[in-house]
Amino acid sequence: MTRHWLNVISKEHVLRGVELGIVQANHGKRSAVERMRPGDTLIYYSPREGIRSGAAVRAFTAIGTVDDGPAWQADPVDLPDGGCFQPWRRSVSYRTDAKQISVEQLRGELDLTSSPNWGMVLRRGLIELTAHDHAVIARAMADQ
Repeated sequence: MTRHWLNVISKEHVLRGVELGIVQANHGKRSAVERMRPGDTLIYYSPREGIRSGAAVRAFTAIGTVDDGPAWQADPVDLPDGGCFQPWRRSVSYRTDAKQISVEQLRGELDLTSSPNWGMVLRRGLIELTAHDHAVIARAMADQ
């Protein structure tokens, strides 16, 4: 059964993931990407341009399908504080025809935004979307 995922990430990180053909979620945690299966769909929601800075985006910014193959751990990257970052990833085929669409344009149609505190749900990072929401967002991203 195909599942539909919404990954909440800054737009600059989305663009990097699309460029590399990968997804990582929840700051590179293994459990997040291992919940995804080949054939699952993935949509990104970007609240801002940067991770903690930049202009507000508040839009769905990319869409793709999880490729066949397991999750893997990327090469380690040294951090300025002396730590090491080695995120878990999966391969994704992204749609090149998809256009960014504001959440406000779809807000009245989505199950996701039907509750008053829907923004709090996005803080989880990676959440499962209903098939209805996936269809609404995918159609809007293709029609722009």
